[in-house]
Formats: sequence, C-alpha cells, structure tokens
Amino acid sequence: MKKQEIDHILVRMLDYHREVSDLNFTVGKPMQVESAGELIPVDIKPDFRALTPFQTEILALNLINQDRRLTKDLLNRGSCDLSYGLPGKARFRVNIFSQGANLSIVLRKLESKIPSIDERGLPKTMFKISEEKNGIVFVTGATGSGKTTTLAAVLDQINETKSVHIITLEDPVEYQHPHKKSTFNQRELGMDFDTYASGLRAALRQAPKVILVGEMRDRETVEIGLSAAETGHLVLTTLHTIDAGSTVNRILGMFTTEEERQIRIRLSDAMRWIVSQRLLPKIGGGRVATFEILGTNLRVRDAILHGESEGRTFYDIMEQSNAFGMITFDQHLIGLYEQGLVTPETAIAYASERGIVGRGIDAIKSSRGESTTDIEKLEIDRQYSRSV
Repeated sequence: MKKQEIDHILVRMLDYHREVSDLNFTVGKPMQVESAGELIPVDIKPDFRALTPFQTEILALNLINQDRRLTKDLLNRGSCDLSYGLPGKARFRVNIFSQGANLSIVLRKLESKIPSIDERGLPKTMFKISEEKNGIVFVTGATGSGKTTTLAAVLDQINETKSVHIITLEDPVEYQHPHKKSTFNQRELGMDFDTYASGLRAALRQAPKVILVGEMRDRETVEIGLSAAETGHLVLTTLHTIDAGSTVNRILGMFTTEEERQIRIRLSDAMRWIVSQRLLPKIGGGRVATFEILGTNLRVRDAILHGESEGRTFYDIMEQSNAFGMITFDQHLIGLYEQGLVTPETAIAYASERGIVGRGIDAIKSSRGESTTDIEKLEIDRQYSRSV
C-alpha cells in the first residue's frame, strides 16, 4: 500500500461525516469515524464491510514506516504512539495496538488552529492559571476529554502576553505553537528524548520559565516535576484521574508510606491548580465540557497535608470558594443546564453528587415557574385503614 492510498482513505473518512474526532480501524468491523462520542461506519469504495487482520496490519506497518523504535514498542509493549499528517488537511495522533493476534488503529484528529481560552468557552480561571509564575498545574480527565486542548489554550495565552522560554515534552507533538511573544521549543517522545523523566531532567538545564509535560506517567516524573515547580518553573501537566480529590490521591499513591509525609509537604507547597474536565452530550448535537477546579489556599494546603475529613474535603472547599475561581462539577453542570446546553437527565448522569444537582435543577425550574415533579395531584386513600 502506498502513502497516496493511505492518504486517500483517511481523507474520505474525514469528509464522510461532520465534526469527526477519531478514525477507527478494528478487525471484524468496517472503517469507522467517531463524531460527538458515537462511532459511525464509513461507506467507502471498494466496500470494506469487515476489515481483515491482513488489512489492518498492512495499514499499521505503513503508518509505522519502518521506524525501529515504534516497531520495538509495538512488539514489546503491545502498542505505540506516533503522529501522521495529511498535508493541507489534518494532523493525527496515532495509536497502534495489538488485541489478541490482530492489530487495531485509532487516529485522533488534531486541531490545526491554536484555540484561545474565550474561543473554547473555558472558565475564566484559565486566565489566572496563565498568570502563574511558578508551581505545578494538573489538568485531568479521561482520554479524549480535551485536556490537551485546554493546555494549548493556556499556553497560547502565555504566548500572547509574556516573553518567556517555553519547553513542551509531548507524545506526540499535537498543537504546533508559533513564536509570538514567547519562544517555543516543542520536543517529541522517541524523537527528541527517550522518557518523560529524562526529558524533564534535561529541560531544567535549558533555561525555560514554563514546562509542559504531556503526562505524569510515573513516580520519577512526578518527583522531577515537583522539583522543577519548587525551583521557580511553571509546570503544566496531565493525569488520567476523574476529579481533584482523586488526583491528589493518585500522586500520593505513587510513593511509599515512608515518603508520604514528605510528598504531602512538597505537593501542598508546589500545587497551584487542579483542573478536571468531562465531555458530555449537548442539546442540539455535539459535546460540551464541564469543569471542576481546585485552587490553592490555606484550607486546601491543610487538606493535602493532613488528609480530608468530614466538612474539610476538597469538594467542600471548592463548593465554598467560587469567589476564588474554584468550582465543583456539580455547580458547573447546574450552570450548563441553566444556559440550556444540557438536559436535566444528562446533568444528573454526569454529576458527582446527584442529589445536589437534582436540587439545583429543581430550584432553576421553580424560578422559571416550571413544574418540578410529574405527580399530578395528591389524594387521601380512604380505603386504607389501620386496625387497632
């Protein structure tokens, strides 16, 4: 298979449906595209009703293009990451992985235009994050929830307002930032450095003010990241956690019980913000992001140092600190419902505390004069009696 043939297939898949986010090649299924969180089979000529193991393997090997490192990763680890470009059309983050005796491929479409905070409708707290001078900022969420896009928007705001040196360590490079006020050096895992830990250690000798680490995958990377934050750098990174509290627990869980006290002290000093996000279905089609944001203050530091307790959880602190840019998922979901962006059912399904979101939705309905119950009327059951 030639590159022109691969490019032709990818272009046809991209143009098959609106707002395509992913291209999926799985044995036994037709070629599929993902749009608004749903997989849609692609009708393409010649007809591929069910991809064969041979077809996915040929496509995978052509994407790898005889790269020894990628081939070794695929054989030894069962998966490999790379980037692929369609000139003038799109760029992709590609993951090739084995499942049983077969290979599967997922291509995530990367945006070519750097998003701004306002264009993406991100919380105004993101402007505060871009103004931080040092410390560590975590952006967390499931795969495909928009973490990379959020970080790209924050970096673009720094690029617009500060003349600083920014180093990114990515796997692979997704958004290609132009030099505006800031100077960018974007490095790719496997091509420019071998592990995040070694890339981050080297970055400390490259005089950056801002360091983006694509993902905190292990204890060593977290430790070096904390050291960088403690020595005057602003470190931006991601973790695959569902909310702010689980992010703190994940970091602590990477270290031994003997080290926990010291890590709690270091994290309480270095942590600036934790931004967690989820994507949910929007009324009228498409998806909208909901956010949970934990900043830092005396109460947060105390909860990190001594652990959460009743009345002193991260959820309680965020709920009571809206004036400082903090917010819970539940508060943001109620706001999305009030704006008419999500249905009550969607808001409750994605809530952390369903009772809180339910009461918030009922309060909004009451203020609009809408019914908050489907019970028509109440009657006394005269047949019911109790024998004495």
